[in-house]
Amino acid sequence: MEARHWPVEIRLGKDRRTLSVAFDDGSRFDLAAEYLRVLSPSAEVQGHGPSQRKTIAGKRNVEIIGVEPVGRYAVKLVFDDLHDTGIYTWDYLHELGAEQTAKWNAYLGELEEKGLSREPVRRR
Repeated sequence: MEARHWPVEIRLGKDRRTLSVAFDDGSRFDLAAEYLRVLSPSAEVQGHGPSQRKTIAGKRNVEIIGVEPVGRYAVKLVFDDLHDTGIYTWDYLHELGAEQTAKWNAYLGELEEKGLSREPVRRR
């Protein structure tokens, strides 16, 4: 399946908390590491169907420690919590950018509904 959106630039911010992606249609998105982590396309997060999708909490401070190409159609992001199983296709990255406000607000609503927090759990 051919990607509808093709990246012309992918850049990880110096603080490792923002992935900037520019596409050939002129769109450009700055995607927070936390946003990318909690909406990872991995089966660990998405499950094997909508009813199995998990709400991931406690990732406010997560960073991206690796951006690895996957063929010509995607990247694999490696986060400092060692999550690395999501394959972010060009079209999915574009969708995350284009629908960022709605998806982020839905995520915040899920956290509130489930009594969860963006703050990481403190270890003793």
